[in-house]
Amino acid sequence: QVQLVESGGGSVQAGGSLRLSCAVSGYDFSGGCMGWFRQAPGKAREGVATIDTDGTTFYADSVKGRFTISRDNTENSLYLQMNNLKPEDTAMYYCAADPYKSARATMMDYPIKFSYLGQGTQVTVSS
Repeated sequence: QVQLVESGGGSVQAGGSLRLSCAVSGYDFSGGCMGWFRQAPGKAREGVATIDTDGTTFYADSVKGRFTISRDNTENSLYLQMNNLKPEDTAMYYCAADPYKSARATMMDYPIKFSYLGQGTQVTVSS
């Protein structure tokens, strides 16, 4: 059974930073991709970043240069470092994985879709 558990969300002021972590169990890290997406109330899912098994990354234009996705295959973990946060980054952030698709293909889906996702962690950025 695949489980993804996010942590690290919280409330920060604009310009601040947060690091989200995702502990993954029951998932084969050798294929597919992993990523983060977010969803604000009343809005569609928005892909934030995805990463392939070889470390190739893709980002939404809205977060490029501010967010960094990384993975640790030995620790079965996924991370999202978020810097220079803006109020429009406020949303529930979800860790997700898909063993069948590449990171590039996944980021091109709208709305973004993954085979597995966590319960989410709230990020709130105040101005």
